[in-house]
Amino acid sequence: MSTISRRKFVTGGLAAAAGVSSLAVASRLSKKYGLVPPDSGGIYGPGETLTYAAQQLLARHSVAREFPRSMISKVPFANAIAPLSDEFKRLEAGGFAGWQLSIQGMVARPASLSLTDLKSFPVRSQITEVVCEEGWSYVAEWIGTPLSEILKACGLLRHARYIVYFSIDPDWWESIDMNDAQHPQTLVAWAMNGGDLPVAFGGPLRLRVPRQLGYKSVKFVTRVMATDSLKGFVSSVEPKSPNFGYAWYAGI
Repeated sequence: MSTISRRKFVTGGLAAAAGVSSLAVASRLSKKYGLVPPDSGGIYGPGETLTYAAQQLLARHSVAREFPRSMISKVPFANAIAPLSDEFKRLEAGGFAGWQLSIQGMVARPASLSLTDLKSFPVRSQITEVVCEEGWSYVAEWIGTPLSEILKACGLLRHARYIVYFSIDPDWWESIDMNDAQHPQTLVAWAMNGGDLPVAFGGPLRLRVPRQLGYKSVKFVTRVMATDSLKGFVSSVEPKSPNFGYAWYAGI
């Protein structure tokens, strides 16, 4: 079966199943074709699976809307963050010269990169909207290094399926699939609106995933891990039961 006809077949089957409110049927079709998110269990699992499968089939190469400079928010909203650790304050006092981004897991060449190292990679800027699950949003210019460029330089292994990324806060992490990890708009951002990334917005380093809701854009990133399994690392937003908290796939 060709790629196009296979896609039409699966999409048609999913749509038909959803049309008759048979999420279980749609879920089985998704599993058959490997279109299953890691939070597919639990009472909301079939719905999460249908959402993720439809995105993979219909919007895999879509891009988040990019805005003209005139639409940058004059006063972007900085949501509350937990008290910063002594380690963070020490690094901040040194101008973040000691900040390192560790690249681990399923890569041929693990690395530890400083901010200076990151800025030597190809640079991309984008004016996109941060959309929070709590209802607020703002538009800002983000400047940084495409995550795909870092993974390529470190020799991403072909069996890797996900990227898990960790904040300096050990209890804060998130994860995305390789489609989003290698998307050109997914940035390791180190600047905002023409200046260094402010601490209030995740500086000196945050992952920016503009095709998903704001909680996927983790602040104060220090570690990126390529893996073939998300066991234990679906989301730190709702670690005990992802189906009773935020969804793993948070596409917008």
